[in-house]
Amino acid sequence: MKRHLAEETVIFVSILKWIIFAAFIGAIVGLSTTGFLKALSWGTEFSKSYSNFFFKNNYSYFFFLPLALFISTVLTKYLAPDAEGHGTDKIIEAIHKRSGKIRALVVPVKLVATIITLVTGGSAGKEGPCAQIGAGLASVFADLIRVDDCDRKKIVICGISAGFASVFGTPIAGAIFGLEVLCVGEILYDVLLPSFVAGITGFRVTSILGEKYFHRQLNFIPVFSDSLFLKVLLAGVFFGMCSFLLIESLKNCEKFSKKLKIWKPFKGIIGGAVLVGLALLFSTKYLGLGLDSIKASLRGQNVEWYAFILKIVFTSITLSFGGSGGIITPIFFIGTTSGAFFGNIIGGDIATFSAIGLVSLLSGAANTPIAASIMSIELFGPKIAPYAVISCIISFLMTGHRSVYPSQMIDFTKSSSLYLEGERTIEGVKAYFKPRGASLLEIFLKMKRKLSNKKNNQNSKSI
Repeated sequence: MKRHLAEETVIFVSILKWIIFAAFIGAIVGLSTTGFLKALSWGTEFSKSYSNFFFKNNYSYFFFLPLALFISTVLTKYLAPDAEGHGTDKIIEAIHKRSGKIRALVVPVKLVATIITLVTGGSAGKEGPCAQIGAGLASVFADLIRVDDCDRKKIVICGISAGFASVFGTPIAGAIFGLEVLCVGEILYDVLLPSFVAGITGFRVTSILGEKYFHRQLNFIPVFSDSLFLKVLLAGVFFGMCSFLLIESLKNCEKFSKKLKIWKPFKGIIGGAVLVGLALLFSTKYLGLGLDSIKASLRGQNVEWYAFILKIVFTSITLSFGGSGGIITPIFFIGTTSGAFFGNIIGGDIATFSAIGLVSLLSGAANTPIAASIMSIELFGPKIAPYAVISCIISFLMTGHRSVYPSQMIDFTKSSSLYLEGERTIEGVKAYFKPRGASLLEIFLKMKRKLSNKKNNQNSKSI
């Protein structure tokens, strides 16, 4: 009896402890997210006013990109290297290798470098900084209360979840994302409660402070049919291929940048100059967050068929040549515009497939099918959920053992016909074909021998 009572008491105290810790982390991250978003909004208006002063045009702000990427690179190189790029991968690495220990200096450097990148037109997102700032603040809090490594990891994961939930207005998906993104094929159930509490608290604080979110209930009445089901299956395959294209583009662009043996800040000038040239050649709509194109696709409006390809190029250059920012908002852009393209090709509803594309790209590129499926409900309503879930799972499988987060751990193989070799991380593993039973070649040769023997027997009988 005493043992049973002791167990209940310990669990109750543990629940109470993590509710308090997670609520505090969620509130702090909600405050910091609101501050970051307001600073980003102010910075955008400031850059446009200076653009008008220098160029007599509010839309010429992107001419400052070479200088902006130069400054961003200097900040991250000399003050906080973990703040470069989209940042979330560095948090994952810190959790797996350093029990969530993150330098406090990462927080202000990431905030400043991201604002500089985005307000001048760098193609990046706003969620990475919020997640990294949240994780950094959570790590500082863990230092103050002197917890062990196990509790530190849980607290930092709460910071990630609160960051994603508060920046996108999706508390449940944000909480699950913080758990699912760490390891492919495993969710940390011991952090489930604090992650949800932190995500919901962060979302509520940000909402109370006046942040507005884009939630669009789709006018979608699902009438199941064989043709619609087939289109959704094909959509999952297509979005998986788009995820593959994004991941490989980011990886190869980063490799190319590393091959340039010059002072790193000079690479920012080169990357910024290339982005200016591409914007002049194509359009400025592929710069910055690209929210107008995302909203247009979700309203069912036509966009250029190649929009998702150009966004991949702009984003890869920005993040590989000194820019700082997130990767999820570009994923949303690529997902919605590729969905609009796919909807046009198959004669489907553009808004519906844009919405499915948004969450399917997230599922495939980040290996987070559960969070992406829940996000489809939080953003677009429950009617689209059955179709979005199917597409998310197929996209997740189609991407293979790749991710925009190379530090993700791998806990399972996506096909029983593959075996993994090397370290159990995305960047350290290689997948190889593993025949199960008779291979297709062996089956073909066996059938060929049977046909040949049958033909010989017939010839013998005829003789």
